[in-house]
Amino acid sequence: MSEDSKVHKVQAAYGAEQIQVLEGLEPVRKRPGMYIGSTGPRGLHHLVYEVVDNSVDEALAGHCDEIVVVLGEDCSASISDNGRGIPTDIHPRTGKSALETVLTVLHAGGKFGSGGYKVSGGLHGVGVSVVNALSEWVEVTVRRQGHVHQQRFERGAPIGTLSSQKQPVSEKGITGTMVCFKPDLEIFTGGIDFDYSILSSRLRELAYLNGGVRIIFRDERNTSQIEGKPYEEVYFYEGGIKEYVAYMNKEKDALHPEIIYVNSEKDGVQVEAAMQWCVDAYSDSILGFANNIRTVDGGTHIEGLKTVLTRTLNSFAKKRGKRKEGDANLAGENIREGLTVVLSVKVPEPEFEGQTKTKLGNTEVRGIVDSLVGDSLSQYLEFNPSVIDLILEKAIQAFNAAEAARRARELVRRKSVLESSTLPGKLADCSSRDPSESEIYIVEGDSAGGSAKQGRDRRFQAILPLRGKILNIEKTDDAKIYKNTEIQSLITALGLGIKGEEFNLKNLRYHRVVIMTDADVDGAHIRTLLLTFFYRYQKQLVEGGYIYIACPPLYKVERGKSHKYCYNDGDLKKAIASFGEKANYTIQRFKGLGEMMPKQLWQTTMDPSTRMMKRVEIEDALEADRIFTILMGDKVAPRREFIETHSVDLDMAALDI
Repeated sequence: MSEDSKVHKVQAAYGAEQIQVLEGLEPVRKRPGMYIGSTGPRGLHHLVYEVVDNSVDEALAGHCDEIVVVLGEDCSASISDNGRGIPTDIHPRTGKSALETVLTVLHAGGKFGSGGYKVSGGLHGVGVSVVNALSEWVEVTVRRQGHVHQQRFERGAPIGTLSSQKQPVSEKGITGTMVCFKPDLEIFTGGIDFDYSILSSRLRELAYLNGGVRIIFRDERNTSQIEGKPYEEVYFYEGGIKEYVAYMNKEKDALHPEIIYVNSEKDGVQVEAAMQWCVDAYSDSILGFANNIRTVDGGTHIEGLKTVLTRTLNSFAKKRGKRKEGDANLAGENIREGLTVVLSVKVPEPEFEGQTKTKLGNTEVRGIVDSLVGDSLSQYLEFNPSVIDLILEKAIQAFNAAEAARRARELVRRKSVLESSTLPGKLADCSSRDPSESEIYIVEGDSAGGSAKQGRDRRFQAILPLRGKILNIEKTDDAKIYKNTEIQSLITALGLGIKGEEFNLKNLRYHRVVIMTDADVDGAHIRTLLLTFFYRYQKQLVEGGYIYIACPPLYKVERGKSHKYCYNDGDLKKAIASFGEKANYTIQRFKGLGEMMPKQLWQTTMDPSTRMMKRVEIEDALEADRIFTILMGDKVAPRREFIETHSVDLDMAALDI
């Protein structure tokens, strides 16, 4: 271990020798969660993002236009770019090469003070040194100034010194950096298998946000069946976020064909926005980014956007004679109904707030977004009167529908737990009043509800049976939604207000909301309807990780006096294989929850010590939004295409046809 990375004891007269000061990368290995959020899948994938962000920063600075990400068969990941290459000369303070300094010293890099980058991403700003600390090994290759430089590190420590040799003639003029690393199983004890879909959605997002940058993603763990080559996707969008909005709205009917685009800069802050209203959408889709980081909790840039949209469109409504003096202003929600917008700001010194550092806090950005978007939007709408008329007509319809919905909401509010103790009659509540330990099971039908009510632990488990299918949120308006008995029961039981300003997570009565439906086509449909409702109307529940899906077993295998529950066909095959060839056994297929005895339902699906549950998480808001539109929207063709494409992933034996 090098002198820099040893633990030194601070000597002092009053016994401070007990205080340990961790230097070098040792604090990262001791407390990895502080640096990457967790040592689970999220933290594992964050390692790739940290390295990719460095390459994207080179692109933002105008020095790189191609990034290649490769997942190796040995669970390694390799990220290369054609940027300037990490500097390799001796660093004046550390006495080591700049490359070794960047890899072994926390917060060393060109992004602090007056470094080499005007704007940079990176969620925690911890850089590639943390990737080095949490990897079994890292190998870095830099092509720069006519030389190839290489160095290897193991668990954060350099192995030897930087080696350099002249670049071959065939590589003349080629520059860039390649970082190859293998995550350390001592840190990521749950496994180091990268999830292709999680990484691909983030890389696609980065390509949209940085128009003109080509990102190549190759998975050497999987080869394409046709040519036997590694699976590869290329993300390249010259149209940038305009193409992003077009992709999000592909399955919707646009109100106006042209996407409204803003790209301006003020006081060093770059603001880029693309927006389009759609006919067949009752909610908005706003994706905000600051320095390429998705700000799921919003922030000052989103506040500025909402303010300027409301002010500008109300101004045009009066100017165009759509609203008279004395008429109530159109609310922000009315104006944003059906709007899809991607807002990307590049801030020289971003300040992130909140637990997950995904809320932009720079106060100056609010006014800059307001000013720049306001100017560009007003100019566009002045020259396109037919577009503003269509948008205003949609907003006024939304305003009128909102008034009808407000009257319908009064009915829900009168029944709400916030104002009275009247809970839905069919709710079997739990005795605990502590939301953090309470959970509610939303079950399909009275039969399953009966089993669940008898089998549950009454202390902390509540049961809400729903009769039939709730409304398809994608195809109806607010007034009908709030009049729907099942949705009224849901809102009242959870203790929440309605979407928008009334929504208050503090009033949530259960911190686990569990959807428990039958393992058949109807059950899957009900599950999708419920998820659509939560995603569109109670999105904070999904984003906060409060929604779960119960996983009841599909089979019960009995052999003699022993039995085993199998949750999928893979489990079933393993169970049968363990019996031997000539064993006698019987298989019971559970088609519905109502077929289970209360005790069975408890043991397999509701007992916290034995059950399996899936938490609903949205890693990729764009894909979630698009898939809900495809599955639940009006257009049949995209739905058919989606089902045909993904049906190959299904085991046909698992379907009850």
